[in-house]
Amino acid sequence: MRGLYIGRFQPYHLGHEAVLEAIAKDVDEIVIVIGSAQESHTKENPFTAGERMEMICSALEEADLRRRCFVVPLQDVKRNSIWVSHLMSMVPHFDLAYSNNPLVVQLFKEAGVEVRRPPMYQRDLYSGTAIRRLMLEGGDWKGLVPCKIASAIEKMGGIARMANVSRSDACRQENLEDL
Repeated sequence: MRGLYIGRFQPYHLGHEAVLEAIAKDVDEIVIVIGSAQESHTKENPFTAGERMEMICSALEEADLRRRCFVVPLQDVKRNSIWVSHLMSMVPHFDLAYSNNPLVVQLFKEAGVEVRRPPMYQRDLYSGTAIRRLMLEGGDWKGLVPCKIASAIEKMGGIARMANVSRSDACRQENLEDL
């Protein structure tokens, strides 16, 4: 049996890993879908789909899940009524989906896909939003992601990128006025 798990993975963190380990107890294989694959270089979506794929694959190796997973990027279609059919046309076959997102659950159910709600793993601590905020504030985010993810983010200059894309252009305008 094959399950599907979708997320933005901005970045992949230990909460995602805990959910995948729980899902792996239920199914033989997992299709991991990187949602909003077209998004990158923004405060909410700082990493590209390719960067996220590399990070996820390296974390799966570390967790010994790699051989049981497919990692597939998926661009948004901006039309909820066709989203499930779009997803199904872009990923390997799956038997059931795992999600706690109310919209995703509703859309899968309307399409006749069985949905299971995976256990949430310390959601207040392991949240992409919280981790990105810690990165921007210089907080301790490295303990919230697998070691290989922290290393990859540092190597690609991910913190500096987030800082740059999070800045207001007001300071740039002030600098132009000084010329």
